[in-house]
Amino acid sequence: MLVKKVLMSSLLVSMMTIVSVASADVTFVKTTDGSTFKLDAALFDTPAAKEFLATGKNSYVGNAEAVAKGKKLFGMYSCTQCHGPDAKGQVGPGLVGPTFRYPKDATNKGMFETLWHGTNGGMDGKGLGIMDATDPTNGLKVDEILKVIAWVRTQGTGLTGNE
Repeated sequence: MLVKKVLMSSLLVSMMTIVSVASADVTFVKTTDGSTFKLDAALFDTPAAKEFLATGKNSYVGNAEAVAKGKKLFGMYSCTQCHGPDAKGQVGPGLVGPTFRYPKDATNKGMFETLWHGTNGGMDGKGLGIMDATDPTNGLKVDEILKVIAWVRTQGTGLTGNE
């Protein structure tokens, strides 16, 4: 009987731990319409991406190697065409703050949501499988978007987006 109680207590504690971990995950909201969206957990395949899923914090902010890669991606995906070479705006809005077209972009989670699914203002989503619905391998991976955001944060007013 004692063994059964210990096993049941252990099982209950394990289940509570799993539930609290699952509920700690960030809920993503589309910038276009405010609806929630889910991403396959397998897309969060690096330590930085896993931390972002759990906390909404971008651990690449301040990481010189990640920032350099983010700058390269910003150019490769033609972000410069609308947002300018320094992300301060051109045809499209500036991305560096202190004011943002979409106020939620002051946070890394908000900027991620905007980049992943796009806006109503003319920018299509850049997320993997979103950028080109006919090709699920086309678009930026979660980890790559986090690096782009880390670079964007270096161009602005000192906001890290992790505040």
